[in-house]
Amino acid sequence: MHSDAEEYLEIDTERVLVLAHFSGHGKRSGLDLEQITGSGRGAGLFHVRGGKVTRHVVYLDRERALADLGLAETRESN
Repeated sequence: MHSDAEEYLEIDTERVLVLAHFSGHGKRSGLDLEQITGSGRGAGLFHVRGGKVTRHVVYLDRERALADLGLAETRESN
């Protein structure tokens, strides 16, 4: 799996959402990650405290990440 960051969004003082494009394929199955996710567009939510990542949540569906964080409506209006 490979990810390329496309955008960084500071949620608050302890959380950063990184919008990313994921790519890769299964070594055994040969399945392409973009086929599984539908777009390859996902996100990573990083919880940071004291300059260290304390939690990392991976979303394979970017829209789900934005909805979970209450940002979907904000992004649509921009």
